[in-house]
Amino acid sequence: MSRRRTIFQHRWPETPAFQALAEAWGTDASAVLLGFVWSGWDLLTAEVLSRVDLRAADRDLERTVTQLLVPRVRRAMSGDEPFEVEHGPYEYETAQPPPAQPPQYDIAFVLNANPRVMWPLEAKVLRTGRAVANYVDDVRNQFLVCRYAPFSREGAMLGYLIVGSPDIAFKNIAAAVPCRLIHHTAFPNRSHKFSRHRRTAPRNKQYPRRFCCHHLVFRLRADAQ
Repeated sequence: MSRRRTIFQHRWPETPAFQALAEAWGTDASAVLLGFVWSGWDLLTAEVLSRVDLRAADRDLERTVTQLLVPRVRRAMSGDEPFEVEHGPYEYETAQPPPAQPPQYDIAFVLNANPRVMWPLEAKVLRTGRAVANYVDDVRNQFLVCRYAPFSREGAMLGYLIVGSPDIAFKNIAAAVPCRLIHHTAFPNRSHKFSRHRRTAPRNKQYPRRFCCHHLVFRLRADAQ
């Protein structure tokens, strides 16, 4: 019996046109997409985080910060882009058979012409600049095995740093992945780096093997060093 397909897979099959669209999606998209993320973060900092004592509001930080960030990223967009930003979309392409749940992204930019093509972002709270294990696990065991971002050549990790320096976090991330972190020239005054990788993928899938992972570290508390 053949594997049952989702509405997404039935409506947008993997034709040559689909593959061409997926390939084009990853070309020079990162500066535009992540510019919206940084603008959304500025709004979130000004409207919410600067007015909250996070030492007393520490519950479910990853979920709450992400939920508050997404609508502000959307506000930074013009509304005329050929993509949308979504909170919590599912990746059915790499789902295991039921009853397993498909992977779910914290945030993803979704292409209007084909919602199977997503540019995902995963968020992790970093209690300190050295507490990077969960962050690194997503890079190594989700992005670099094509479970996340199967159709995209790029994706991003968002680190919500509570205490410490972004530079210390970057140093520990680079050592643990391991990888070389390069500062993104489009964001010279931001804590924004990227790393280049060669991914592994199922033999029967033509997912992009070359992958660029962006690393954005956001300081939740400006007073915490």
